[in-house]
Amino acid sequence: MEKTLIQPSIAALISSAIAIIYYRRKSLDLYGALVLFLSMTIHFAVGYRFGAMLLIFFCTSSKLIEDGEEKKRRMEAGLKDGRPNSWKRVLLNSGVAAVLSVAVGCLTGWEDKCLDSNESVLVTRLIGGIIGHYACCNGDSWSSEIGILSSERPWLITTSRRVRRGTNGGVTKIGHLSASAAGIVVGQTFALVGLHTTSCFDRMGMKELLVVPVSMVAGLLGSMIRSLLGATLQFSGFCVVRKKVVEKPGPTVRRISGCNYLGNDAVNLISILLTTLITSTACVYIF
Repeated sequence: MEKTLIQPSIAALISSAIAIIYYRRKSLDLYGALVLFLSMTIHFAVGYRFGAMLLIFFCTSSKLIEDGEEKKRRMEAGLKDGRPNSWKRVLLNSGVAAVLSVAVGCLTGWEDKCLDSNESVLVTRLIGGIIGHYACCNGDSWSSEIGILSSERPWLITTSRRVRRGTNGGVTKIGHLSASAAGIVVGQTFALVGLHTTSCFDRMGMKELLVVPVSMVAGLLGSMIRSLLGATLQFSGFCVVRKKVVEKPGPTVRRISGCNYLGNDAVNLISILLTTLITSTACVYIF
C-alpha cells in the first residue's frame, strides 16, 4: 500500500514541476507539457530509475537544442520542425519506454527489480529495453546537436564523402563521442539512482555497473542507426536560393543524399525501436 500511494504521488509532483517549468520557458506547448507530465509520472511511478533516465534525457537535450538553435538556423531550413515542443515529439521520445515501464510494473507487482536474468528473463529484457531507448534518444540528440556545431566538416556515413553540415546521415568524430557520452550519462543515472532506491547493488554487486558500458554502446549504436537511415531513406538537398540544407526535393534543390521515403519522426522511431530491441536482448546475456 505504501508503494501504491507514496511513489505515484511523488511521481506526479516531480512530473508536474518539470512540465510547468518547461511550459513557462516555452520549450513545450500545452499539449507537449501534458504528455510529458503523463509519461514522466508513469516512469517515476513504476521506478525512480526509469523516471530519472527520462528526466536526464529531456533536460540535457532541451538545453543543447536551445543553446545551438541560433547557429543551426543559419545552416538548416527545417530547424523549427526539430524543436521538441509538441506532444508528438514528446510522445515519440518517451512513448515506447512508457509502455515498457507499465509492462515492468504489471509483471513485478510495481516493485523495483534488478537486471537479473536468473530471476526473470522477461523483466530483464524489458528493463534493458528502457535503458536502450533512452541511450538511443540521448545519443541521437547529443550527437546531432553537438556534432553539427563542431568545426569538423561531416562525412556521409555510407560513403565517407564530405557533406554539408545538417545533412541527414552526416557524422563527425565529435558526434560519435557525444553519442557515447550521452549513453554513459543515461547508464550512470540508472545506476546511481538505483544505488539509493533499490537493493540491486547488494544483490548483484559490481555487475550492476555493467549497465554503464552497455548504455554507452547503445547510445553510439542508436546514433549510427539513425545516421544510416538518414543517409539512405531520408532526403537531403541543398537549396541554391536559401543557401541551406533542406529535407524536401524541389526545382531549386540539389540532391546531396538519400531518398524521400521517410521523415525525421519515422527515422527516429525506427532507430529507437531497433536500439531498444538490440539492447534488451544484450542485457539478457550480460546480466
